[in-house]
Amino acid sequence: MSKIALVTGASRGLGFAMAEALADTHHVVAVARTTGALEDLDDRIQAKGGQATLAPMDITNEGAMAQLCRSIYDRWGSVDVWVHSAVHAAPLTPAAHIDAKDWAKSMSINAGSMGLLIPYITPLLGESGTAMFFDDQTTGAKFHGCYSASKAAQITLARAWAAESTSTGPRVLIETPPAMSTATRSRFHPGEDRNALAHPRDIAAEMVAKLVK
Repeated sequence: MSKIALVTGASRGLGFAMAEALADTHHVVAVARTTGALEDLDDRIQAKGGQATLAPMDITNEGAMAQLCRSIYDRWGSVDVWVHSAVHAAPLTPAAHIDAKDWAKSMSINAGSMGLLIPYITPLLGESGTAMFFDDQTTGAKFHGCYSASKAAQITLARAWAAESTSTGPRVLIETPPAMSTATRSRFHPGEDRNALAHPRDIAAEMVAKLVK
Protein backbone atom coordinates (compact mmCIF):
# COMPACT_ATOMS: atom_id res chain seq x y z
CA MET A 1 0.00 0.00 0.00
CA SER A 2 1.21 3.51 -0.81
CA LYS A 3 2.34 5.79 1.94
CA ILE A 4 -0.15 8.58 2.65
CA ALA A 5 0.72 12.26 2.88
CA LEU A 6 -1.87 14.77 4.08
CA VAL A 7 -1.15 18.35 2.99
CA THR A 8 -3.35 21.10 4.41
CA GLY A 9 -2.99 24.31 2.43
CA ALA A 10 -2.01 22.54 -0.79
CA SER A 11 -3.39 25.01 -3.32
CA ARG A 12 -0.46 27.41 -3.62
CA GLY A 13 3.06 28.36 -2.60
CA LEU A 14 5.05 25.97 -0.46
CA GLY A 15 2.03 23.75 0.24
CA PHE A 16 1.50 23.18 -3.49
CA ALA A 17 5.20 22.43 -3.94
CA MET A 18 5.26 20.07 -0.96
CA ALA A 19 2.27 18.14 -2.26
CA GLU A 20 3.82 17.84 -5.70
CA ALA A 21 7.16 16.67 -4.29
CA LEU A 22 5.61 14.18 -1.87
CA ALA A 23 3.61 12.63 -4.71
CA ASP A 24 6.83 10.97 -5.91
CA THR A 25 6.65 8.59 -2.94
CA HIS A 26 3.19 9.07 -1.39
CA HIS A 27 -0.47 9.16 -2.26
CA VAL A 28 -1.28 12.79 -1.47
CA VAL A 29 -4.48 13.95 0.21
CA ALA A 30 -4.54 17.62 -0.77
CA VAL A 31 -6.70 19.99 1.29
CA ALA A 32 -7.50 23.60 0.39
CA ARG A 33 -10.50 25.81 -0.23
CA THR A 34 -9.71 26.59 -3.88
CA THR A 35 -10.96 23.78 -6.09
CA GLY A 36 -9.36 25.09 -9.28
CA ALA A 37 -5.92 25.26 -7.71
CA LEU A 38 -6.30 21.72 -6.37
CA GLU A 39 -7.20 20.53 -9.85
CA ASP A 40 -4.04 22.19 -11.20
CA LEU A 41 -2.06 20.34 -8.54
CA ASP A 42 -3.72 17.07 -9.50
CA ASP A 43 -2.79 17.62 -13.15
CA ARG A 44 0.85 18.11 -12.22
CA ILE A 45 0.88 15.06 -9.96
CA GLN A 46 -0.75 12.84 -12.58
CA ALA A 47 1.69 14.07 -15.21
CA LYS A 48 4.48 12.70 -13.00
CA GLY A 49 2.72 9.38 -12.56
CA GLY A 50 1.55 10.09 -9.01
CA GLN A 51 -1.87 10.01 -7.41
CA ALA A 52 -3.79 12.47 -5.28
CA THR A 53 -7.12 12.71 -3.53
CA LEU A 54 -8.50 16.25 -3.62
CA ALA A 55 -10.35 17.59 -0.58
CA PRO A 56 -11.72 21.10 -1.25
CA MET A 57 -12.51 21.96 2.37
CA ASP A 58 -12.21 24.74 4.92
CA ILE A 59 -9.85 23.69 7.71
CA THR A 60 -11.80 25.79 10.22
CA ASN A 61 -14.95 23.72 9.63
CA GLU A 62 -15.01 21.14 12.42
CA GLY A 63 -17.54 18.90 10.71
CA ALA A 64 -15.59 18.86 7.47
CA MET A 65 -12.31 18.05 9.22
CA ALA A 66 -13.92 15.28 11.24
CA GLN A 67 -15.39 13.79 8.07
CA LEU A 68 -12.05 14.06 6.25
CA CYS A 69 -10.12 12.29 8.99
CA ARG A 70 -12.76 9.59 9.30
CA SER A 71 -12.65 9.04 5.54
CA ILE A 72 -8.86 8.77 5.62
CA TYR A 73 -9.08 6.23 8.43
CA ASP A 74 -11.74 4.18 6.67
CA ARG A 75 -9.79 4.08 3.41
CA TRP A 76 -6.15 3.85 4.51
CA GLY A 77 -6.14 3.45 8.28
CA SER A 78 -3.35 5.96 8.90
CA VAL A 79 -1.30 8.87 7.63
CA ASP A 80 2.49 8.74 7.30
CA VAL A 81 3.07 12.46 6.86
CA TRP A 82 1.10 15.61 7.63
CA VAL A 83 2.32 18.90 6.19
CA HIS A 84 0.48 21.99 7.39
CA SER A 85 0.98 25.09 5.26
CA ALA A 86 -2.51 26.62 5.26
CA VAL A 87 -2.33 30.27 6.23
CA HIS A 88 -4.31 33.47 6.00
CA ALA A 89 -2.15 36.49 5.28
CA ALA A 90 -4.13 39.61 6.11
CA PRO A 91 -3.02 42.92 4.57
CA LEU A 92 -0.06 44.51 6.34
CA THR A 93 -1.14 47.32 8.61
CA PRO A 94 -0.02 49.14 11.76
CA ALA A 95 -1.18 47.41 14.93
CA ALA A 96 -3.42 50.36 15.76
CA HIS A 97 -5.25 49.99 12.43
CA ILE A 98 -5.94 46.23 12.40
CA ASP A 99 -9.33 45.43 10.92
CA ALA A 100 -11.47 43.33 13.26
CA LYS A 101 -12.55 40.96 10.46
CA ASP A 102 -8.94 40.44 9.35
CA TRP A 103 -7.93 39.73 12.94
CA ALA A 104 -10.74 37.20 13.44
CA LYS A 105 -10.03 35.42 10.16
CA SER A 106 -6.29 35.28 10.81
CA MET A 107 -6.81 33.83 14.27
CA SER A 108 -9.38 31.33 13.02
CA ILE A 109 -7.33 29.96 10.13
CA ASN A 110 -3.79 30.30 11.48
CA ALA A 111 -4.38 29.45 15.14
CA GLY A 112 -7.91 28.24 15.85
CA SER A 113 -7.83 25.48 13.24
CA MET A 114 -4.92 23.87 15.08
CA GLY A 115 -7.24 23.00 17.93
CA LEU A 116 -9.23 20.90 15.46
CA LEU A 117 -6.48 19.47 13.31
CA ILE A 118 -3.97 18.25 15.88
CA PRO A 119 -6.50 16.22 17.93
CA TYR A 120 -8.07 14.75 14.78
CA ILE A 121 -4.85 13.95 12.91
CA THR A 122 -2.70 12.70 15.80
CA PRO A 123 -4.44 9.27 15.91
CA LEU A 124 -3.90 8.92 12.16
CA LEU A 125 -0.17 9.63 12.53
CA GLY A 126 0.21 7.19 15.40
CA GLU A 127 3.65 6.73 16.93
CA SER A 128 5.61 6.61 13.68
CA GLY A 129 4.13 9.42 11.58
CA THR A 130 5.65 12.86 11.06
CA ALA A 131 4.03 16.30 11.10
CA MET A 132 5.68 19.42 9.70
CA PHE A 133 4.87 23.08 10.36
CA PHE A 134 6.45 26.25 8.99
CA ASP A 135 7.52 29.18 11.12
CA ASP A 136 7.99 32.60 9.56
CA GLN A 137 10.98 34.92 9.56
CA THR A 138 8.75 38.00 9.72
CA THR A 139 7.30 37.25 13.15
CA GLY A 140 7.20 40.49 15.11
CA ALA A 141 8.18 42.70 12.17
CA LYS A 142 6.46 46.06 11.86
CA PHE A 143 3.07 46.00 10.13
CA HIS A 144 2.99 42.20 10.44
CA GLY A 145 1.24 42.19 13.82
CA CYS A 146 -2.01 40.55 12.75
CA TYR A 147 -0.28 37.85 10.74
CA SER A 148 2.57 37.38 13.20
CA ALA A 149 0.36 37.06 16.29
CA SER A 150 -1.78 34.35 14.70
CA LYS A 151 1.23 32.55 13.26
CA ALA A 152 3.05 32.68 16.59
CA ALA A 153 0.06 31.08 18.29
CA GLN A 154 0.13 28.28 15.72
CA ILE A 155 3.82 27.60 16.19
CA THR A 156 3.59 27.80 19.98
CA LEU A 157 1.02 25.00 19.95
CA ALA A 158 3.14 23.00 17.51
CA ARG A 159 6.18 23.36 19.76
CA ALA A 160 4.18 22.16 22.76
CA TRP A 161 2.99 19.15 20.75
CA ALA A 162 6.57 18.44 19.66
CA ALA A 163 7.78 18.50 23.28
CA GLU A 164 4.93 16.27 24.43
CA SER A 165 5.50 13.64 21.75
CA THR A 166 9.28 13.36 21.92
CA SER A 167 9.24 9.91 23.52
CA THR A 168 5.92 8.64 22.23
CA GLY A 169 5.59 10.00 18.70
CA PRO A 170 4.54 11.25 16.29
CA ARG A 171 7.60 13.21 15.25
CA VAL A 172 6.80 16.93 14.98
CA LEU A 173 9.09 19.15 12.89
CA ILE A 174 9.03 22.95 12.80
CA GLU A 175 11.00 24.53 9.98
CA THR A 176 11.68 28.15 9.05
CA PRO A 177 12.00 28.41 5.26
CA PRO A 178 13.84 31.32 3.65
CA ALA A 179 11.96 34.05 1.80
CA MET A 180 10.29 32.46 -1.21
CA SER A 181 8.81 33.67 -4.47
CA THR A 182 5.12 33.23 -3.60
CA ALA A 183 1.94 35.21 -4.12
CA THR A 184 1.78 36.01 -0.41
CA ARG A 185 5.33 37.36 -0.44
CA SER A 186 4.47 39.50 -3.46
CA ARG A 187 1.49 41.03 -1.64
CA PHE A 188 3.58 41.77 1.42
CA HIS A 189 6.57 43.08 -0.55
CA PRO A 190 5.42 44.54 -3.90
CA GLY A 191 8.23 45.47 -6.23
CA GLU A 192 10.71 43.09 -4.62
CA ASP A 193 13.14 41.32 -6.95
CA ARG A 194 11.58 37.85 -7.13
CA ASN A 195 14.70 36.45 -8.79
CA ALA A 196 16.55 36.94 -5.52
CA LEU A 197 14.07 34.73 -3.65
CA ALA A 198 14.08 30.97 -3.24
CA HIS A 199 11.68 28.94 -5.38
CA PRO A 200 9.09 26.93 -3.41
CA ARG A 201 9.97 23.77 -5.37
CA ASP A 202 13.59 23.97 -4.24
CA ILE A 203 12.59 24.48 -0.61
CA ALA A 204 10.04 21.67 -0.86
CA ALA A 205 12.76 19.27 -1.99
CA GLU A 206 14.79 20.15 1.11
CA MET A 207 11.78 19.78 3.40
CA VAL A 208 10.71 16.43 1.95
CA ALA A 209 14.21 15.11 2.54
CA LYS A 210 13.80 15.97 6.25
CA LEU A 211 10.34 14.38 6.34
CA VAL A 212 11.21 11.02 4.88
CA LYS A 213 14.69 10.41 6.31
